[in-house]
Amino acid sequence: MGRHTVFQVDKSLERPERVMLVGVMLSADYSGANETRERCFQTALAEAAELVSAAGGDLQLVETAKRDKAQTALFVGTGKAEELALAVKANNIELAVFNHELTPTQERNLEKILQCRVLDRVGLILAIFAKRAQTQEGKLQVELAQLNHLSGRLVRGYGHMQSQKGGIGLKGPGETQLETDRRLINQKITALKKQLQQVKKQRATRRKSRMDSRLKTFAIVGYTNAGKSSLFNRLTKADVLAKDQLFATLDTTARKLFLAPEASVVLTDTVGFVRDLPHKLVSAFSATLEETALADVLLHVVDASNPDFERQIDDVNTVLEEIGAHEIPQLLVYNKIDLLPEGKREAGILRDHQGVAAAVNISVVQNSGLEALREAMTEHVLMQ
Repeated sequence: MGRHTVFQVDKSLERPERVMLVGVMLSADYSGANETRERCFQTALAEAAELVSAAGGDLQLVETAKRDKAQTALFVGTGKAEELALAVKANNIELAVFNHELTPTQERNLEKILQCRVLDRVGLILAIFAKRAQTQEGKLQVELAQLNHLSGRLVRGYGHMQSQKGGIGLKGPGETQLETDRRLINQKITALKKQLQQVKKQRATRRKSRMDSRLKTFAIVGYTNAGKSSLFNRLTKADVLAKDQLFATLDTTARKLFLAPEASVVLTDTVGFVRDLPHKLVSAFSATLEETALADVLLHVVDASNPDFERQIDDVNTVLEEIGAHEIPQLLVYNKIDLLPEGKREAGILRDHQGVAAAVNISVVQNSGLEALREAMTEHVLMQ
């Protein structure tokens, strides 16, 4: 259909888009007993709802379905698609977000039936990244990821997007009429990669100067919204944005941190990880994630109050393996212990059977356990 035009709009002047979230429980994605599968599915849906909120959407309703496998043309079955179309009309939905990665064909077919814009999980996370990127590198990475994602979605099935006033997933590359010339997109992608390569060289130069100073580097990693930036701010007295929302910070920040007379380090704060972080995003943010892969020690921050924190630890470790950082020593930091039941709020160092500091219980909000964390970090510096 028509033309794919991306408008830059003043978000402060427009009302949030009315969003319908669609979650499909595919048999291959969930294992175990029915109760366990249902709990994991509901947790994933709750996280997706937070992503919609982080993107600036107004979530009106959540629709769910169960299938053995995704349908090739529509992801959901024909009957479910028609049911969703009725829900869109009845609730004046402007954007349907699927908590899955859709093929370009599925996205186009769904837009025709639902008569509203459709965004998949990758597009949703990219929309958040586009809002949050502050540095030149972050903006370049987002633009590159968006263009790669859009390149297969040039022919949109939903015609009124030509006059779309803007919305989630539409803030971005700034290109107009993307579908008229794929060559322009490929040229833009090539140019962005060259720019990122230059930024990468500049980052390498800065990193080399840090390494020449013989300071050890600690990279803060963890699931998004675990309290990484709040911890970074508390330790370094920095002013990195720290909000109770997913992907509050996107750009890497580094600060020197004095731990003890014999131990000073460089501490870096990195982008948060999330369940099923799309591979193309991991690839696009390789320059930022390099800070993690080249660290001496990882401070793996965990939201201890989240009932699903063990799965979140596994999700983070999966991404760490993808970027080649899985063999770097980790110090687990169990944050938000102030939200735990009475009797489980004790701050301090947890040691393994060899007496090595393996984890630390802390509460950034209550400034509890931070001295123990500094002690554990000092031990790791002296062990290196």
